[in-house]
Amino acid sequence: LYACSKCEHPLFSSRSKFEHSSPWPAFTETVREDSVSKHLERPGAFKVLCGKCGNGLGHEFVNDGPSRGQSRF
Repeated sequence: LYACSKCEHPLFSSRSKFEHSSPWPAFTETVREDSVSKHLERPGAFKVLCGKCGNGLGHEFVNDGPSRGQSRF
């Protein structure tokens, strides 16, 4: 289980982790719907924050997951 570094809120499961060329861990989905909050930053990319404390987590890239139609966090 991957949790927020500031508040320990559960974010991602290792079951949704996949290999990607990015140097950061990549996931296809969050643990729960309220694990993160997302704000559209540009077409195809959302800024992702911890759903509890608002800590910046990076981005969700739409249609950049391991399978067609999946996102990459």
